[in-house]
Amino acid sequence: MQLDQPLSEKEFDELDSFLLSDRTPEDAMTMDMLHGYLTAIAIGPESIMPSEWLKKVWGKEDTDIPSFKHEKEEQRIIHLIMRFMNEVLVTFEVAPKEFEPLFVEHEHEGQTLINAEAWCWGFYEGMDLRPGSWQPIWDSEVADLMRPVYLLGADEIEEEELALVEDPVKAHKLALELEANLPNIYKFWLPRRKAAVETVKREEPKVGRNDDCPCGSGKKYKKCHGAESAE
Repeated sequence: MQLDQPLSEKEFDELDSFLLSDRTPEDAMTMDMLHGYLTAIAIGPESIMPSEWLKKVWGKEDTDIPSFKHEKEEQRIIHLIMRFMNEVLVTFEVAPKEFEPLFVEHEHEGQTLINAEAWCWGFYEGMDLRPGSWQPIWDSEVADLMRPVYLLGADEIEEEELALVEDPVKAHKLALELEANLPNIYKFWLPRRKAAVETVKREEPKVGRNDDCPCGSGKKYKKCHGAESAE
């Protein structure tokens, strides 16, 4: 099965069940948190190798390791996570305005609302892999694009801001605002991210054309950043 194929509903449920099982550490990410985490990595300022970010899926500590039944199961779960990541990468590359965050729906006083907190917690985990590199957007004229992420995902917010997230209707509106902002957050980082990747390539000139691209997209180098370099 190729990385460029999106997860089927059955495969989505398979990964979801494993993440929620008692064979994963207590702090392992849920599917919505994982989706936010992968989104931050996919659209953020720096390319990060899977060998680094995969470990954080299971928890904050290096000792947080899932209990796989056998090597084949481990390979299967990692493969599903990588395809989940590739869905995010491909959507932003092809049609960023069509990207849909994996928010949770819930009922509140007869209304179906969305809750984006866990997704935003995951996004923050992704940002925490390179916290200093994210500073330019916070300091920019488009800093307000990040406000919903901050309000819903930060460990601590100002006391006067609590009302914006504790009210389910207001939190729902923040989630909608966040979804609308994501293509522009991607747009902000796109030219800056390319510059960072070029620097990595100069430092690591031995990447072969048929090797996996260092950016973690799952594509061959010649069909990813190698193609950009050739242009």
